[in-house]
Amino acid sequence: MSTERQLFLENLAQTSDFPMGLEVLSADGIYIKDKSGKKFIDLISGIGVSAVGHRHPKVIEAINSQLEKHLHVMVYGEYIQSPQVQLARALSKTFPDPINSTFFVNSGSEAIEGAIKLAKRYTGKFEIITCKNAYHGSSHGALSASGNEGFKRNFRPLVPGFSQINYGDFSDLETITADTAAVLIETVQGEAGVRFAATEYFKNLEQRCRETGSLLIMDEIQCGFGRTGDMWAFEQHGIIPDIVAAAKGMGGGMPIGSFSSSSEIMSSLKNDPILGHISTFGGHPVSCAASLATLKTIQEESLLAEISGKENFLRDHLIHPSIKEIRSRGLMMAVEFESFDFLQKVISSALKVGVISDWFLFCDNSMRIAPPLTITYQELEIAVEKILEAIDLAQSQ
Repeated sequence: MSTERQLFLENLAQTSDFPMGLEVLSADGIYIKDKSGKKFIDLISGIGVSAVGHRHPKVIEAINSQLEKHLHVMVYGEYIQSPQVQLARALSKTFPDPINSTFFVNSGSEAIEGAIKLAKRYTGKFEIITCKNAYHGSSHGALSASGNEGFKRNFRPLVPGFSQINYGDFSDLETITADTAAVLIETVQGEAGVRFAATEYFKNLEQRCRETGSLLIMDEIQCGFGRTGDMWAFEQHGIIPDIVAAAKGMGGGMPIGSFSSSSEIMSSLKNDPILGHISTFGGHPVSCAASLATLKTIQEESLLAEISGKENFLRDHLIHPSIKEIRSRGLMMAVEFESFDFLQKVISSALKVGVISDWFLFCDNSMRIAPPLTITYQELEIAVEKILEAIDLAQSQ
């Protein structure tokens, strides 16, 4: 009889020749337990998804409550469904004016697709400027927006109208012209290995977009929903984008994404053509209920107030001669080593001692650390000890 590992390899489409292969039995809080009963500290939160930990009691309660009422009843935007309405209202309170309208989708890639369509429809222009080494998703439009050629070349031809500038380069802002529909940019570049630009850069970018009539789209899919210490990372720069794309951490473990804008901009999707953007499962009531519970948990448990302290704790205690650099914004961190080969040994050793980590798509010599925002200082201390042990084990190999 085939094992589940064999069935995984035989029947599930693979994304690499070397999957992590962890056989998951259960997950709770910051821990994942495998089929043998071994517990692992999850330091990547499913790549930033489990912002309030695995199976947070308030999220589970919200899911169970909604299950008793209804599941999918109609495609997005037709029926008045309380989970959608309440989540949209709660999100609008987290945004600066005039952002007050949200379209729900199923993933980050879908959020980017919707944001790009919205910008084109509202401005009547088609040129979209993005950044080199940006990652915006894997669907065709989102991949066209992404800025790493190695990730894109074998899927060409892609969607036309996209061009890239250097992230954080002031001189490249002149590339934005009256022909530009929108600039799509990560507030913190995730897959580039946690890279960030100066506040002055973002303010100049905002001003340039205003001058040229271009929309500013902030991709907060990985860095939003509290990951950097504010609900939205763009708040740290004092700017107001035109469109905000979100996903990952907003669902508490359930699939959901969104793009938000002003009612004026969003209304352009309603006509010419009617139903300018539609989604069958967007805003699924169970996902919306889970997302609202996640948002309330972040707010009611004052999780954002602790992010900076936890970031500093990690920076102060992750000290080892093999660590070349640490880049971080809140609990979004990259720990850089000399090479991908050495990092692979560290990640493999970390698994052996009970810690789950990963690398970045466009920065394969840096370890990803993005634990649940709920992680305690005691749990951080244990995690750090295990990481340092894993580095020592990697050196001995």
